[in-house]
Amino acid sequence: MATISLKLNKEKIQTIKNTFKNDIKKSPNEYIDTFIQNDHLTISIYTSDKVVFQGDDAFFYASSFIDKKINRQAGSDEVGTGDYFGPVCVCACIVEEDEFTILDELGVTDSKKIDDEKIKKIAPILIEKIKHSLLILDNIKYNVVHQNNNLNEIKAKLHNQAYINLLHKNYVIPKAAYVDEFAPKEKYFSYIKDEKEIFHDLVFETKAESMYPAVACASVIARYAFIKKMEELDNKYKMHFHFGAGQDVDSDILQFVKKYGINRLNEVAKLHFKNTEIIKRNS
Repeated sequence: MATISLKLNKEKIQTIKNTFKNDIKKSPNEYIDTFIQNDHLTISIYTSDKVVFQGDDAFFYASSFIDKKINRQAGSDEVGTGDYFGPVCVCACIVEEDEFTILDELGVTDSKKIDDEKIKKIAPILIEKIKHSLLILDNIKYNVVHQNNNLNEIKAKLHNQAYINLLHKNYVIPKAAYVDEFAPKEKYFSYIKDEKEIFHDLVFETKAESMYPAVACASVIARYAFIKKMEELDNKYKMHFHFGAGQDVDSDILQFVKKYGINRLNEVAKLHFKNTEIIKRNS
């Protein structure tokens, strides 16, 4: 269930009340001015003008009220966590107020909605013009780290380090710094509690890469880095590694093991994926 919190002006709040006037219910919470509920959505409008959308349709209805270009903004995203082969790439970006036009002109959006050929064209421009920090966790190190950290812990630590790197570059990170909510806020910070430096000022949103240009920009750069690393693996091992974790990947695993041996699979793959079991089934 998605949850999106927004601070809205009186005009937008009244629009919500008018739109959902037939779904207004009573709320026992004294801080909630108006409570709206239907089968797929609840909206809590607080006396402080905070509006919380929850439910399957939360993003759909909340997105029309989001000012996606509020002065400067930062955002981070990751690529490669659902792919058996290849690294995990995490990028954090800062987009200045006068740079939103560049993103619009390039057609920057969630990288999952852009084909890889376009990614290859626009990402180098973003890398040149947009302040960013890019982290690439290769497979050998990933498999070592994963022995003591689950995937969400790894992602949280990489996201945190990406923001810390921006600070180390002497960039000022805006108050609007967004991250796609792959874990609840409390869980995210529990994952990184032992890190030497922690960046706290994050806004957690589901589908953030579709709502905030800075997150979309980060997703494009991260995707580009992942594509380039996959191409490097293809060239190094003289075979084509498929993206994702489907049946084509299973075939690649057997081909790789036959060619290089099982002991070298950690060089190219995330071994904890279930795909690795194909080796036992075919031994």
